[in-house]
Amino acid sequence: MTTEATLAAPKKGLELGMMKNTLLALLIDTFLWGYVALVSYKIIYEKIILALRYPEFSWGQPVYALVIGAIITLPLFFTKCSIGRATRGLYELDENKPIFKEAFTIFGVFIILLTFVAGLLISQVSVREFLSDSGLAGARRIFVSLFQPNLKILDQAIFAAVETIYMAFIATAIALPFAFILGFFAARNLMEGSRIGMMIYTVNRFFLNLTRSIEPLVWAIIFSVWVGIGPFAGMLALMIHSISSLAKLYSEQIENISNGPIEAITATGAHPIQVIWYGVVPQIVLPYLSFTIYRWDINVRMATVIGLVGGGGIGTMLMQYQGLAKWNEVGLLVIVIASVVWIMDYGSSKIRAAIK
Repeated sequence: MTTEATLAAPKKGLELGMMKNTLLALLIDTFLWGYVALVSYKIIYEKIILALRYPEFSWGQPVYALVIGAIITLPLFFTKCSIGRATRGLYELDENKPIFKEAFTIFGVFIILLTFVAGLLISQVSVREFLSDSGLAGARRIFVSLFQPNLKILDQAIFAAVETIYMAFIATAIALPFAFILGFFAARNLMEGSRIGMMIYTVNRFFLNLTRSIEPLVWAIIFSVWVGIGPFAGMLALMIHSISSLAKLYSEQIENISNGPIEAITATGAHPIQVIWYGVVPQIVLPYLSFTIYRWDINVRMATVIGLVGGGGIGTMLMQYQGLAKWNEVGLLVIVIASVVWIMDYGSSKIRAAIK
């Protein structure tokens, strides 16, 4: 009985794996054919044939599309048109036949082209409007003003740029210790030893992904209402996003370290904290410095954008003059922003190269 059970276990595992792959392949094909049906109806029929500028949308449409996708999937699932079976490895490819000539590859290219056409129509791309006389005249008026900057506000622009740099620096500096600690709890290779560790890892990853998925622009709007318009709101927005972004980069660096030093230190009976401090930290110090400097560079760029929603710095100044259509002043601010970004990019690249 023991021998039969031993032989039956792998067989049962293979059968379960095959069933799982088949189910996933069915879902993939159903989704893709449903997507084709929905886009074809909304774009080809409503936008092109009926020429509706803003077609109405209802949640019943994607449901009907998935039903149509399932109907199409059933007869085509066991053919070479099945992208699901191809991606799940459920049939062997002909080595003598180029993959670009396979039916599922042609179907995939068709989906990409259909998506491209849909994107052009939904984005309302129009060469006629881009090259219209009124549009070109407006663009010419703005660009002429931009290249005739008003130097009278140069001192205010420089002060606002300095404010932007410091705002980004403080956001990075405050985010650094939080990201450093959270990075260890977000590294799978350090947390997968126990259920509690994996639970902490999962919760930590969830909140990091959640806060990182919200753009700094949105955080700036939130904090502008919370603490008022100004550089403090911008700093808080950059800090929150920097914590999640740096923690992700730090954790990925930890997951790629060599296990040799960790195993050697663990074998001596060292405490887990000692293992991390002496086995992990020495391997990540230089990459951490590089990531941190690069993040400061990113924060300087972002600070100019979040200023548009009241986050302080030169972005707020730019918003004010743009709202008043004072394009000569906007031209000077654009030059100052470009100069600051270029200097920061050049300096950070030199520093990162020096610490490698």
